[in-house]
Amino acid sequence: MGKKGLPEALHIPLYYAMRGVTSLPLVAGASNAMGAARALGGGFARLPSNRKRLRRAIENLEQAFPSWTAAHRERTAVDAYRHLFELAVEVLYTPRLLSEDAWVRHARIDGVFGAIRDLVSGRPTLLLCGHCGNWEALGYIMALLGFPMHAVYRPLDMKPLDQWVRDVRGRRGLVLVDKFGAMDSLGGIVSAGAPVGFVADQNAGDRGLFVPYFGRLASTYKSIGLLAIHTGATIVVGSCIRTKREVRESAAIGLDPEPGQTGASDHAGTQLGGEAWFSRDGLRYEVRISDVFGPEAWTGAEDPLYYITARYRRAIEQTVRWAPEQYLWMHRIWKSRPAHERNDKPFPEGLRRKIASLPWMSGADVDAVVDRSERDRAILRGSDVKRF
Repeated sequence: MGKKGLPEALHIPLYYAMRGVTSLPLVAGASNAMGAARALGGGFARLPSNRKRLRRAIENLEQAFPSWTAAHRERTAVDAYRHLFELAVEVLYTPRLLSEDAWVRHARIDGVFGAIRDLVSGRPTLLLCGHCGNWEALGYIMALLGFPMHAVYRPLDMKPLDQWVRDVRGRRGLVLVDKFGAMDSLGGIVSAGAPVGFVADQNAGDRGLFVPYFGRLASTYKSIGLLAIHTGATIVVGSCIRTKREVRESAAIGLDPEPGQTGASDHAGTQLGGEAWFSRDGLRYEVRISDVFGPEAWTGAEDPLYYITARYRRAIEQTVRWAPEQYLWMHRIWKSRPAHERNDKPFPEGLRRKIASLPWMSGADVDAVVDRSERDRAILRGSDVKRF
């Protein structure tokens, strides 16, 4: 995607070289390319040079799924690398497969009826997901449903490649908003009723809000919560999961409500197509919503910003639990640590109170977060490094 400091004169020849290389999976066909990507991903995961990252992925899985066996965690960590390589192929195929005429053969929408109702109402709406499944396809699908999607995007350093990405996504109605300085323009966009999408599980550094994520404090950006409070936006959290289930073809395609899912909001439980969706080339996705909530949920909360941030992070956790093998566990998810851990101080009573005030947190859940934080503090105490 280009390298900082690369002479601008090399941008165009490198762009055409990269386009030539990336055309190979398109020539091979989706099924062949995906099979090759899986094999390459599994091989890369086990390379000696990748040992440290694979170990990190396994350790992250141990935090998230402590009841799993070591063998299960290792398989899932390797599968996460396979998923990452498959995702690279899918990004190439997305513009071709997710078109106005073809997308219903590749995507099933599960549990989105209430979310769509909020979107078509013109209410300010924020669409959030994590690095789980195919977040690129999620933005395409929502745009193809007729919503003028805006997505926060980090510009690529290689200008021709950056322009190509913008043009391809723009043809499907997806408008990219530069990450740098985005908050200056997003308020007006959201207030005008245009949905804005964020990939919202990145580490936010030492100044982020530290909220529970798989039972451990994770640094999370404040900007989404502040934007929601400022605009009164509805927050919709979901994911686009790759699935390999075979489903019968049917002539009828429509929206049919189903019972809600465990852990999802009362908006959940609708699918597009039911048994009608199918795809002969093996690329199929399910879009699921894990939570939908608005200002009525955080009005009266002890700390509305903390409530919003903790709730959407919990909803992202739910999407990861649906397909843990499609999450990027190799990332440094819990890299940054709160000030009390870095400064070797006891767990703050104010933070404990905020966590305990979250309606979904039981006393045992709160104690587990505090215990994990105390263990992290002890690790940092014996180290010169103040992050993981």
